Amino acid sequence: MPELILTNARILTMDPANPRAEAVALRQGKILALGARAQIEALAGPGTQVIDAKGRTVLPGFVESHLHLVLGGAELAHLYVGGVRGVDALRAAFAGFAAKNPDAPLLMAQGGDHAMLDHPMTRADLDQVFPSRPIAITAHDHHTVWANTAALRAAGILQGAVMPHGHEVVMGPDGLATGELREFEAFAPVIALGGEERLNLGIATGGEPSPWPSDAELAIDRAKVLRGLKHCAAHGITSMVNMDGNRFTLELLDGLRREGNLLARVKVPFHFKPHMELSELDRAVDMSMAFQDDFLSCNFVKMFMDGVVDSRTAYMLNDYPGHPGHRAEPLFPQARFNEIATRIDALGMQMAVHAIGDGAVRTTIDGYEAAQKANGPRDSRHRIEHIELIDPIDIPRIGALGIIASLQPPHPPGAMDFPLEPTLQTLGAHRWKDAYLWKTLAGQGAKIAFASDWPVTDVSVMRGLQAALTRQPYPGCADERLSLMESLHAYTAGGAYAAHWDQLTGVLKPGMAADLVMLEGDVEAIHPDSLGITPVALTICGGRITHQAI
Repeated sequence: MPELILTNARILTMDPANPRAEAVALRQGKILALGARAQIEALAGPGTQVIDAKGRTVLPGFVESHLHLVLGGAELAHLYVGGVRGVDALRAAFAGFAAKNPDAPLLMAQGGDHAMLDHPMTRADLDQVFPSRPIAITAHDHHTVWANTAALRAAGILQGAVMPHGHEVVMGPDGLATGELREFEAFAPVIALGGEERLNLGIATGGEPSPWPSDAELAIDRAKVLRGLKHCAAHGITSMVNMDGNRFTLELLDGLRREGNLLARVKVPFHFKPHMELSELDRAVDMSMAFQDDFLSCNFVKMFMDGVVDSRTAYMLNDYPGHPGHRAEPLFPQARFNEIATRIDALGMQMAVHAIGDGAVRTTIDGYEAAQKANGPRDSRHRIEHIELIDPIDIPRIGALGIIASLQPPHPPGAMDFPLEPTLQTLGAHRWKDAYLWKTLAGQGAKIAFASDWPVTDVSVMRGLQAALTRQPYPGCADERLSLMESLHAYTAGGAYAAHWDQLTGVLKPGMAADLVMLEGDVEAIHPDSLGITPVALTICGGRITHQAI
């Protein structure tokens, strides 16, 4: 007898053998049956909960293929300054936030960008905004932080600091930090002022907290992660690939599971940093052995190959326009990356590499190819995250090598919240035709997974879906949008395949996990311009209702 039946629904199963249904029955965390309304309703017993969908769309639960759950949960309590322009507007925003947080050691804002002021932002600008307390603004791409003098002084980096390759405390001609902090280890000392250093270790260093947090500290951290899980559940997300990680992250999630508060399936990687030796992969093996079930898993290594376009830290094959000789550099030279990739692949682990510039993308492809030649082909499903720029000759190599293209519909400038500039100018008009090539990649055989990169962008899948379907081509460029059904597939079955979850979730058919999302209305009839405001009515993960608005 089913425990729960959803009926009178427009069910899009993502199963090619049975693409549509009217009702679905759930039992013991699995899908028992789905089909015609009368057929499924006949299965109900006295203990069955029956929910009338009233014609709403039901889909497999959304798979968020690239996010930073721990950071996102913490940042829900920060000030958001997306779209704020000018010192006066920033001053007003920070004044209100400061009044609500009188004892906060750091006033942290999110959603900044390189065009907030009409010139590059410095600590002097932020001193005008708020001179008396430490304040900082994280760029929307999370690869740059701007801090005022008070924050730099409190963090001990006003006079600069020695940083690992690819991370920089930018210095001014006066011998003091300008306030611009590039990449994670450069701004980690500022983040630490706000008490969130532990939560940033997974992305900043890949290390573990030392000393290990007290029970009280762990409870504080779990509460922030739970806030993130609830936020994601409200957007229909039932599975997620966390794109930074360490053993600490898994332990926090396991603690939430013991409390009954793990609201989604989470895959957590070991974050391999440029300074690490291959022996560090033993930690990844230990993590993978300790966590390998349907709700918490590892067997996965994340790396960064480059930075981002706006700060010109994305590694390019050619010089940045107007900056002769500057292409940035890969965080892992080719020979070293080949060695690392080959070792990880030999361990049977999946890899995901952040690669935004076309140079970084090629370096990553070459490394995956080297691993395949050394170890032989297997169902590795190694991934490239972002692929914002790619040389045309590398496009068919992604599909041919079985590489997953993990793409973010909110990222292209102008598609959602990111402004067109300075990104397009930084790329140069001659390269727009090679940027954000979703349709071209899919057409040449790449498996596609969609995601948000939250908190870099809004985690809302429906806003992301709208961005995917309404994005306009740049002048002189082809239309790179995928269709509605292709986009929904990338948020469900495609994401599940990319995470090696395709035998567990992503498709609605008997025996698969009871992971579902119900949307208000008929998603196939909603105008693309209105998808972003379409509410999630119900989220179910493993047969458990994790969000309900009906």
